[in-house]
Amino acid sequence: DLTKRELEILKYIALGLSSVEIAEKLFISLRTVTSHRSNINMKTGAKNTAGLLSYAIKHKLIVM
Repeated sequence: DLTKRELEILKYIALGLSSVEIAEKLFISLRTVTSHRSNINMKTGAKNTAGLLSYAIKHKLIVM
């Protein structure tokens, strides 16, 4: 299961924000965003952003 923060980051990824933009928006470091993205990819089995978004849509984690 994704954490609340990971779901929040996933939402921003789906909106097209870069890791730098996500870090600025959430007032966290770029390294923290990168770590969360890595954890999200590992938990979902996604190899890239397209795979991650596909997973998120299929599992209704984000609404497009």
